[in-house]
Amino acid sequence: MDRRSWTLVFIIGAIWGASFLFIEIGIRDMSSSMVAWARVALGAAVLVPVAWFRGELRIDGASVRLIVMLSAFQVAIPFVLIAEGQQDITSSLAGILVASTPLFTALLAVRVDPSERSEGVQLWGVLAGLVGVGLLLGVDLSGSADEALGGALVLLASVGYATGGLITKLKLPGAPGTGVAAWICVSATVLLTPFAIVNAPTEVPGLGPLAAVVALGVIGTGLAFALFFGLMTTIGPARTFIVTYLSPAFAIVYGAVLLDEAISLATIAGLALILGGSYLAAGQTRSRSESATL
Repeated sequence: MDRRSWTLVFIIGAIWGASFLFIEIGIRDMSSSMVAWARVALGAAVLVPVAWFRGELRIDGASVRLIVMLSAFQVAIPFVLIAEGQQDITSSLAGILVASTPLFTALLAVRVDPSERSEGVQLWGVLAGLVGVGLLLGVDLSGSADEALGGALVLLASVGYATGGLITKLKLPGAPGTGVAAWICVSATVLLTPFAIVNAPTEVPGLGPLAAVVALGVIGTGLAFALFFGLMTTIGPARTFIVTYLSPAFAIVYGAVLLDEAISLATIAGLALILGGSYLAAGQTRSRSESATL
């Protein structure tokens, strides 16, 4: 990759890593559903014009039912689950647990997608990643029931990401990524609107949480996805997916420096096992798959 491509990879990784910081600040004054709704609504406001400019709003083979299903599995439900989970766990831990998505992709593929199944080294990668998840849940969460539930919710969001990614690959092969992301964010906005209304804050949120949610939607969702899918067209999906290994590290740095979150040896060990396992589990299949995690 050239210097510009590497720079964009690091920028996207830094933005996605900051998303967990923005969520942590946003949920101080807003509900999880409100944060998720504002995130996808603002993301759609950025992505729709970008997709229109690129001529990617027309997606062959994409029915309304399929887009709604994808928006539920890949955006609406995971975004709410992550925000809800961060009520009880740190932003850095959430960033690490989300990196387990390739592990769940490999596990789900056993039944639905033979090309993504793990064998040999890939299977060892899945096992190592699962050990890392267990280490984080069993040691780093200090035995608290609330923290364990928060971690489980984030892991469930990762299952949603994995499910959505497999559906996209199987049902929309070769579809323009920015267009798919735009329509999914539009659909997720509609799906989450009733929940956002019911859980709307009774008082005007503080400036900090408001700014964090705006940054989460405009930068962390809209701009990041536009850059991500644009980069995929120039350097390919395998190299672009390097950002998924950078974002947890950025999440840890942001959490430690800006939120004073503690980083334990179990955190570092769990991160190493999950990222290493995810790399081994997904390294081969990503070279031939263009599905993306929203």
